[in-house]
Amino acid sequence: MEAGQMKAAVFKGPGKMELESRPIPVCPDPGVLIRVRFCGICGSDVRNFANGLKGGVTNQIMGHEAVGEIAEVRGSIPFSVGDRVALAPDVHCGKCWYCKRGLVNLCENHRMLGTHFPGGFAQYMALSQEQIEHGFLEKIPDALSYEEAALSETAAAVVACQNRLGITVGDTVVVIGDGPVGCLHVQLAKSRGAAQVILVGMDRLALAERFHPDLLLCNRDPEAVVEAVLRATGGRGADAVIAAVPAASVQQQGLRMLRRRGTLVIYGGVPQQAALSEMDSNQIHYNELTVTGAFSYPADGLQNALAALCSGKIEAGRFISAVVPLDASLEGFDMARRGSSLKVLVDLWR
Repeated sequence: MEAGQMKAAVFKGPGKMELESRPIPVCPDPGVLIRVRFCGICGSDVRNFANGLKGGVTNQIMGHEAVGEIAEVRGSIPFSVGDRVALAPDVHCGKCWYCKRGLVNLCENHRMLGTHFPGGFAQYMALSQEQIEHGFLEKIPDALSYEEAALSETAAAVVACQNRLGITVGDTVVVIGDGPVGCLHVQLAKSRGAAQVILVGMDRLALAERFHPDLLLCNRDPEAVVEAVLRATGGRGADAVIAAVPAASVQQQGLRMLRRRGTLVIYGGVPQQAALSEMDSNQIHYNELTVTGAFSYPADGLQNALAALCSGKIEAGRFISAVVPLDASLEGFDMARRGSSLKVLVDLWR
């Protein structure tokens, strides 16, 4: 490769990505240049690759679960060359009604690395002072490898969700979804002291067994799953159901698994053309159920996730199923789509 050039996987449009040689970005002043080591493939990456980026953006470098090292620093930035860092994609404005109240994940002018700015499926990334101050860039603790830290962005939203729910000792939690997010919810709920954690899945049940849910159910017969959850809870139902599947159909199913005054969490987005969900409003009314969404994380979200990884509450090594080189990133996307792996990482330098 020519001096001053880097390799990047560039999204050209739905279902199309090409490996290109691009100039290494210039370090902003003030800002940092990051040598990306690994970048995880997220479920939202798979959906965006298939359906397109928000706003019809094309010719963009995707990827938002990146880790690497600081290669260059300009201006008064609190990082040094050689620092190992983890990134998360959200960039908030800091000025809107939500930002001023600390709800940065609900920013009215929300932008993301990998969509509005170049992302992590490239050997280098440049971050401006605005992206650092209004986004997420954290030093990786010495106890974590790059590969382990690459799980921190996915874990950040899971930690934020369970913090907000207040999952605690004695709770019964049902997680619908046996992908990496669902398995993260299982492991974290158990570490928080939940008395019973039930995982409902389809295609990765064998992989999900390694997280030792108290009950593992196949959702090919949804009615039987509801009955099994009610039996396991003495007919009462769960304190919380986390619907971590991009399908509206599981949301109504989740309602039927709840105890009175239980909480259903709609975790993660569904395709826009299938976003409408029919729910039994009488169930919600007479049982005083709470239905809420969970999106992204607060300003300390990435820091909290790295702490959870360091403490062992989340064991990153259990999640990483495959590491592929950048020129095989499409193969990695296919592995994630087919469900043959949990977390797939792209090694930018292999």
